[in-house]
Amino acid sequence: MKPAILIHGPTASGKTALSIEVARKYNGEIVNADSMQVYSELKVISARPDAEEMEGIPHHLFGHMPAGERYSTGIWLEQARAVIEDIQKREKTAVVVGGTGLYLLALVDGLSDIPPVPEDVRHEVLEISKKDGLRGLKIRLQAVDPEAAERINDNDRQRLMRAYEVWLATGRALTSFQQQRTKGVLNPDEWLGVALTPPRSKLYARIDKRFEGMLMEGAMEEARKLVDLGIDPELPAMKAHGMPWLSAFIRGEIDSETAAENAKRDTRRYAKRQFTWIGRQFPFWPRIPGTELSTRMRVISALYKEVDR
Repeated sequence: MKPAILIHGPTASGKTALSIEVARKYNGEIVNADSMQVYSELKVISARPDAEEMEGIPHHLFGHMPAGERYSTGIWLEQARAVIEDIQKREKTAVVVGGTGLYLLALVDGLSDIPPVPEDVRHEVLEISKKDGLRGLKIRLQAVDPEAAERINDNDRQRLMRAYEVWLATGRALTSFQQQRTKGVLNPDEWLGVALTPPRSKLYARIDKRFEGMLMEGAMEEARKLVDLGIDPELPAMKAHGMPWLSAFIRGEIDSETAAENAKRDTRRYAKRQFTWIGRQFPFWPRIPGTELSTRMRVISALYKEVDR
């Protein structure tokens, strides 16, 4: 069985081009590990690779979910398990690529077995966050799950809400579930993982340029179609990079320049959080700070020789 190759990195760091090159060299097929690229309606906004970019390399778990459905790490893990096993049975290399670090962690370390949270509980926590703000939500969380409250950043709305949702739904702290994990899909000797860590100034400039390109390629039209569908704004697809600000422009709440600048700013901030995540959650993954494709391939080739013995 050929070792899987896992590629992680912040948004706009060049993961797509690298994954194509890796798949070509190692007779591989690409498996998506990006939580927004799973949605069929988010082609431009999620920077999902198109047919030309794929260059004939088989791609899996891209654009296969409707934006009106809630996707989760657990669902992705089971789908990825089936895809990777099939790729390996055909004696090909699974190249798993994406910026959703939790997906990759679940793949190699397993996933906490947390029961589903009912929609009425999600709605209750959403109303609490609107009424009391993030500070109020964190104070509530500190009373029931102090470990999670200490670990989660004060401005991380999604994770604060998730932790409090779990407590309301189960009566147990999220931390207690995280201490009980299912087995990962890949054993330690069955994969190689690398993290792309390009210079931040170059990455931030690329983020700005890429968003401008997205607007030219139809991001606004894509956002308008999603808004017209009347999808719940709290669903993950409606929180894709730039989507909240494009939606606000479409509703007439802000002008186009403000929407674009705020979208770029938030995406840069997200990239910064991804760097932090890599530092904390992937401490032993080799870093590739270089941005040249040839440099990245040399690093992966050297590492792959060590695991493919």
